[in-house]
Amino acid sequence: MSINRRQFLRRAGVITALGLGSSFVISGFRKKEVAEAAGFAKAPKDMPAKRWAMVVDMSKFKTEADMNKVVEACHKLHNVPDFGNPKDEIKWIWKDDYHHTFAGGFNEYLDENVMHSPFLVTCNHCDNPPCVKACPTQATFKRPDGIVAMDFHRCIGCRFCMAACPFSARSFNFKDPRTHIDEISPEYPTRTPGVVEKCNFCYERLADGLQPVCVEQSNGGLIFGDLDDPNSEVRKIISTKLTIRRKPELGTQPCVYYLVGGGEHD
Repeated sequence: MSINRRQFLRRAGVITALGLGSSFVISGFRKKEVAEAAGFAKAPKDMPAKRWAMVVDMSKFKTEADMNKVVEACHKLHNVPDFGNPKDEIKWIWKDDYHHTFAGGFNEYLDENVMHSPFLVTCNHCDNPPCVKACPTQATFKRPDGIVAMDFHRCIGCRFCMAACPFSARSFNFKDPRTHIDEISPEYPTRTPGVVEKCNFCYERLADGLQPVCVEQSNGGLIFGDLDDPNSEVRKIISTKLTIRRKPELGTQPCVYYLVGGGEHD
């Protein structure tokens, strides 16, 4: 009996996962099952949300050292390797200039200091993520709470998701990342060569009732919460203050907002 390409990929994915000794119980690639498998089972302390989102208040980051603290905390917790060169760089959260952060938002009267100031950027966990549509194995998928997650066991390294992401938020392991980590964190699994990785909004911490580690280390510069909850701090900021998102014209609906002008939001 002949099978089509989708059926082949589905069966191959199941066989591969079982061959790797995966702890996941796989029954096809239906979205709900994928989300439950790679999103981990809900714990009693789980922080529930209908739609996770983040606000970035750059006024709270007084120096680059403040931003570096956030980047280092994230990368250390998630065993992000340091290959020592831009070509092989793996990044979950990083610094970029105004031109790359807000491409298309050029203003000829914008102060030079702003143009060359660093901004914190990460995966936008888009409401309409093109990476999910591009992935042939659903290794990249959108969870019910809006987090765009990765199942490393299903990633075949095609990098279609990287080509589809307009924010360059994904990195590919050309080399073995485990040999370029100074100290392995037991909090998150290491990856293998040939897979893509990115920010996951610390869903493993959310399952324990904790905020993302970047938020904890940001001194109020990163605000995280449920976008669908009108009483959440994130929702209040977005409702009462001017915020902008990266490349809104593309229609991906990013869930990371930048607070314009900064200021108090407590």
